[in-house]
Amino acid sequence: MTEFAAVILAAGKGTRMKSDLHKVLHPIAGRPMLDHLLATVDALSPAKKVVVVGAGKEQLEAALGDRAETCLQEPQLGTGHAVQQAEESLSAFSGDVLVLYGDVPFVKGETMQAMLDRLHASDNPRVVVLGFEPDEPGHYGRVIADDTGRIVKMVEFKDASEDERACRLCNSGVMAARAGDMFDLLGRIGNDNAQGEFYLVDIVNVANADGDHCAVIATEDPGEVTGINSRAELAAAEAQWQELKREEAMANGASLRAPETVFFSWDTELGRDVTVEQNVVFGPGVTVADGAQIRAFSHLEGATVGEGCSVGPFARLRPGAVMEQGSKVGNFVEMKKAVLGEGAKASHLTYLGDAEIGAGANIGAGTITCNYDGYFKHKTVIGPRAFIGSNSALVAPVTIGADAIVAAGSTVNRDVADGELRLVRGEQLVKPGWADRFHDAMKKRKAELKGK
Repeated sequence: MTEFAAVILAAGKGTRMKSDLHKVLHPIAGRPMLDHLLATVDALSPAKKVVVVGAGKEQLEAALGDRAETCLQEPQLGTGHAVQQAEESLSAFSGDVLVLYGDVPFVKGETMQAMLDRLHASDNPRVVVLGFEPDEPGHYGRVIADDTGRIVKMVEFKDASEDERACRLCNSGVMAARAGDMFDLLGRIGNDNAQGEFYLVDIVNVANADGDHCAVIATEDPGEVTGINSRAELAAAEAQWQELKREEAMANGASLRAPETVFFSWDTELGRDVTVEQNVVFGPGVTVADGAQIRAFSHLEGATVGEGCSVGPFARLRPGAVMEQGSKVGNFVEMKKAVLGEGAKASHLTYLGDAEIGAGANIGAGTITCNYDGYFKHKTVIGPRAFIGSNSALVAPVTIGADAIVAAGSTVNRDVADGELRLVRGEQLVKPGWADRFHDAMKKRKAELKGK
């Protein structure tokens, strides 16, 4: 295979997004749209990645780190001018160049590979263009091609004739060419058009004028070349991604009771025979093992759910929550940076933070691990088979031993030994007849006041 470099255009101001955050850093399924695209590119092992930046370049450079080179387009004089800015970064590169867009994050890896393969087909096209046929062609640029896919002409909508606008094959903007050809052609394009810009599409027209030919391949799924320029389009992209993820989850053996109400993150992993009830949200970093049940209205993020576990309904698992095989958290239970051992359970109304709960332990309703003293976090350790009675407060750092019992209503701030009972309550006073005398006195007084 010939090496390739990805040039990703991300210099636009993104004014329609109306945001201080750079457009391509807005998340889809909890991941910046640019990172969705980079992950697909990385799977093809590019030799180089160059991101063309402009407005908001500091944000992009910080987000990219050392994952890609950046080059500056200033001022922004069109897509052709943008790609030209990568020429210096690729001056010693002789492979293929694939031009992509940071706000078009769903181009598939197989589509990218098909473009590179087409570039090296026997007819040796000078440029390969990715086309698509949307339901509403609207203002997209058109690709005028013959039945073999050879491009006759490419034209922007504003510069197209009525006959050209009637063509349904549109230009996605994604292109591939050999590096030498790409920058030679870019050096010869002009800006004599309605926008006064240097259009990338004009490299096709220049190549045609040279007597060479260019080719188009069309994606069958227009959704993979959907551009995102506004909040509404961002929401539509999120919906598109979620629908695909739900279908993938069910195809891989998970049951979704009401698929349209379940929201996944970009990295959610579900095992076989997992059941997810309605209105469940998965944030980043969640893995759910085979046979687990995630019940309605639960929210999971940064959590690991073991085989055969049960979560919810109305449960919240925060980062660092680990449920080992067969454990259970019920309604209105929250876990954060805590391990719930095999077969252990916290059935309702409980907070487990910075805690380690042994196998088979039972955490009663209303139990709280008091892990924060206002300055530092502290750990609670609960041994195997321990029983924590309802409405208990465990003040960390504290250790509850194996098989120990903490009586309901206790506030425990000292360690409890294995097999020990710890009961911490105020003395219970009994005053026979006091309540009856109180009620009689109050009723009498009320009647006297009413009679005045």
